Amino acid sequence: MNGAASIGGNSRLLTDTLAAAKAEGRAALIAYLPAGFPTVDGGIEAIKAVFDGGADVVEVGLPHSDPVLDGPVIQTADDIALRGGVRIADVMRTVREAHAATGKPVLVMTYWNPIDRYGVERFTAELAEAGGAGAILPDLPVQEAALWREHAAKHGLATVFVVAPSSKDERLAQITAAGSGFVYAASLMGVTGTRESVGAQAQDLVERTRATGSGLPVCVGLGVSDAAQAREVAGFADGVIVGSAFVKRMLDAPDDAAGVEAVRALAGDLAKGVRGQA
Repeated sequence: MNGAASIGGNSRLLTDTLAAAKAEGRAALIAYLPAGFPTVDGGIEAIKAVFDGGADVVEVGLPHSDPVLDGPVIQTADDIALRGGVRIADVMRTVREAHAATGKPVLVMTYWNPIDRYGVERFTAELAEAGGAGAILPDLPVQEAALWREHAAKHGLATVFVVAPSSKDERLAQITAAGSGFVYAASLMGVTGTRESVGAQAQDLVERTRATGSGLPVCVGLGVSDAAQAREVAGFADGVIVGSAFVKRMLDAPDDAAGVEAVRALAGDLAKGVRGQA
């Protein structure tokens, strides 16, 4: 089943949002924030602020104690959330309230083992009921994703896979054929975190991913931290994904209220960047 054709249900909002950004001649701005950081309520307010600042889509991270992709900034936030007792129910509440308040697409980004332990049918059903548009699954191999894809399709959820500069062309074709919503292109090898430069290999990865012919938007993450970098990536990608920069603004803020305003301001700057105004 081709990824571009396997959309519907809640994932339609995600697809329409990305298409609307393209119709405006710009890349979409996709923000990442972990659930439960600094608290569940505080995390929900931060997501609302990011949307208010100009984000098109938000990824809600499911905090994890043994990360594969997350660098030190996001791991620090995850540790705070986990010490606060955040659970999958809190992630679902975050999705529900953020989507209900804004009407905009909200995804969950999570490693596979929490879903496996929770139950795939239970997770997908609850995510759909909460208004979630889908999930990003960075460590789920596409060849082992049949069970997830079956239940995600049943509940109208997008399945977003991650590709990396090391991905061979054959692998890219497999991933884009199985995915839906968009393709998450990791701009470089390594963990999440802000970088001085996003790197030329990101553009090459976008071009190779598009060459598979799936028609899925290709959105670039890992390393984007300011409006200038957002503008650079927006010049060749369909979406610009920013995570660590938002989390760092909240970690550096003197209190939760200041953190919310800090991420609102950053979203505004990045939104100008993806519009070529930075």
